[in-house]
Amino acid sequence: MIWGHRRGAFDLRRPLIMGILNVTPDSFSDGGRFIDPQHALEQAEAMVAEGADLIDVGGESTRPGAMPIHAAIERQRIIPVVRVLRANLRVPLSVDTRRASVAKAALDEGVDVINDVSALTDPGMARVVADAAAGLVLMHMRGVPATMQDDPVYDDVAADVTAVLRERSTVAVREGIDAERVVIDPGLGFGKTQAHNLELIARLHVLASVGRPILLGPSRKAFLGALLDGAPHESRAVATAAACAIGLMNGARVFRVHDVQIVWEALRVAEAIRLTTDTRD
Repeated sequence: MIWGHRRGAFDLRRPLIMGILNVTPDSFSDGGRFIDPQHALEQAEAMVAEGADLIDVGGESTRPGAMPIHAAIERQRIIPVVRVLRANLRVPLSVDTRRASVAKAALDEGVDVINDVSALTDPGMARVVADAAAGLVLMHMRGVPATMQDDPVYDDVAADVTAVLRERSTVAVREGIDAERVVIDPGLGFGKTQAHNLELIARLHVLASVGRPILLGPSRKAFLGALLDGAPHESRAVATAAACAIGLMNGARVFRVHDVQIVWEALRVAEAIRLTTDTRD
């Protein structure tokens, strides 16, 4: 498969790494560290040097319990950073936003992909993405960040998430977005328990029935910390790499992470094993 974006297409015959660059004061892992555009550029350059294929800039925290911010504040955080990155980096850029107005402003600055954790909840988002011929990530989230972890329940988490993402992908295409520009994300940690997150990683083959590449974002998530007896977020890099490697073996092709180097190494080994297994089979 390929994943189309504004300046070309990613070849997903190999796994793709999306480096996380939060420009917020309150993100759970790196809040406040990269608000300054120069600091953001330095971090982005470091991630690219470690193997990131694109950089994902986020201006609103969507951690569990986070309250929404005004679109104007989100734009004020994102746009200066995007301008600096676009002027200095060759890799494609993504912006993590739920708002069509923020997506439009970012696309006007040269962004290539919109990463929408609400999967086109804003009625104007699909048209903005379609008009720009941008890439799109559709993520599953139960509820909103402020309440999404309040006792999430599913009949069958893999089947339920797949049904929603299939419907959202259909909407995207109906609104004029080319199918090859769409990637789906099960939304680990977004309205899911630890058991739900583990089951989704184990059953990614169910999501594959949607027919679009799968993005996996386990990076430093709380469910990994819980598995490691309460390890803090900065100590979850190895666990993140393990989740990504297993996710790759189960069908994911794009990986959204903070710790690029260790994930790149884990994916390289996992991909070599996967290809060997495919050849023998």
